[in-house]
Amino acid sequence: MAGSRLHATALCVLALVGVAVFAGCGKSSNKPGETVREGLSTPLGGLRYTVFLTRQLNLKNEEDSGYLPGYKEAPPGKGLYGVFLEACNTGDKAAIASSHFYIEDTQGNRFQPQALGPKYPFAYRAGTVPPENCEPARGSLAQQGPTSGALLLFQLPLAATENRPLELHIQGPADAATGKASQAAVILDI
Repeated sequence: MAGSRLHATALCVLALVGVAVFAGCGKSSNKPGETVREGLSTPLGGLRYTVFLTRQLNLKNEEDSGYLPGYKEAPPGKGLYGVFLEACNTGDKAAIASSHFYIEDTQGNRFQPQALGPKYPFAYRAGTVPPENCEPARGSLAQQGPTSGALLLFQLPLAATENRPLELHIQGPADAATGKASQAAVILDI
């Protein structure tokens, strides 16, 4: 009986040690300016940006055409890629969501997002984010959708997707002391 009790105690101790070790593996916070992988958040300009998903969009697919009703297919040799992200304000004062993004491949080629007008309810909208809210706003179609993120649309040459990793760069507001714009980068999972 004492041997089985000792064995059970040893197993419990080992289990607790295992939990403690694995609890330290995940990263819940990143430093400003640190490049992160898709799925992790990065702070910039009073907001935390998180890219949930990046994928090629097929406008002949029902779900994808719902993101971009009436949008035209990419020309031959190019593809439409959606970057679904959110910018959350956990502070107590309003912050400005960035309007400056680009994707850069390993060859140094840069690609700007396509402009999406107000008729696209899933589109990312730069501007003021109230305290304790996000872009996309709580309760919006984009936030309630399958990705929970707002859409940045890029038209990329298919050859550029071979020059991985692709990084999404987000430009934040200028630093008050230096006047230099702050940036964040996210490695996209394409």
